[in-house]
Amino acid sequence: MRDKKSCPAVFYGGQALLEGVMMKGTHSCACAVRSPDGEIKKTISEQKSAKDRVKILKLPVLRGVVNFIEMLKLGFQTLNYSAEVSGLEEEAKPGKVETFLTEKCGVSMMNVVMGVAGVIGVALALFLFLFLPAKVVGFGAGVLPGWLLTVIEGLVKILIFVLYLFLVSRMKEIHRVFEYHGAEHKTIHCYEHGEELTPENVKKYTRYHPRCGTSFLILTLIVSILVSSLVTWDNVLIRVALKVVTLPLTMGLAYELIRLAGKYDNPVTRAISAPGKWMQKLTTNEPDESEIECAITALKLVLDHEGVESFPEVREGCTREFAIEKQPGEET
Repeated sequence: MRDKKSCPAVFYGGQALLEGVMMKGTHSCACAVRSPDGEIKKTISEQKSAKDRVKILKLPVLRGVVNFIEMLKLGFQTLNYSAEVSGLEEEAKPGKVETFLTEKCGVSMMNVVMGVAGVIGVALALFLFLFLPAKVVGFGAGVLPGWLLTVIEGLVKILIFVLYLFLVSRMKEIHRVFEYHGAEHKTIHCYEHGEELTPENVKKYTRYHPRCGTSFLILTLIVSILVSSLVTWDNVLIRVALKVVTLPLTMGLAYELIRLAGKYDNPVTRAISAPGKWMQKLTTNEPDESEIECAITALKLVLDHEGVESFPEVREGCTREFAIEKQPGEET
């Protein structure tokens, strides 16, 4: 067992993928995805953050906004990679449009679908969490005090969020992704407690983690209640526009709360973590050993690549830059 105090003060995190897990360190990202034949495909990629180039972006609040944008981009890249490895792209026979995009534009249909889905997702999120609650609650403007309208609006957003997670968690495909999400959390817990990264050790840890994307989102909604209390109710469109403008501030404050909750363990930080852990009952499921193996492999790749610990066994067959096949002459 490693001494827990010897573990570096680095916030390792990750993301569940299609049949796999992504783990991110200080300057690298690793994916471990199980292919249809049962083999774990591994890849490691260098990740350079804008915070390293522009020092001011490391300041509290600002770093949260930068981290959100970079993780969103990385999330799309790794999801696309996992879709290729897991065989999702091969299930459907390429059509004329896909053939044209691949031959003429050098892009796959999965990239197009992911891009379109991203745009639609952002538009839908803005509608559901900014415009719709403000429009519904706005009918009470002039009758109810502004602070009460803001609280009701916040509760409506949280209700929409919980309902969305509940419905999504009932889907069979998403249920399995949430198992990998649980594997990711349990593996990070195991490492942070200084234990050897084995399936047996990982299994005994909780699948709920204070530094989770689910926790970040629910905290963002809670913080938005406080920030939105400063925004006018005189005009719904103006209110929505101002909330879009203040969204980076809201996300930045939520990120700082997540960091605080992940760094310390006391009644205050446990209270901060509580809403997110409740939501993780919907977004994580207990993983099986094969899923835990993917999470362990991804984390070991990051630790090995960044020189924190040596795991030479994970280097074999590892590719670079989310490539499925190793390029000639490329070192692992």
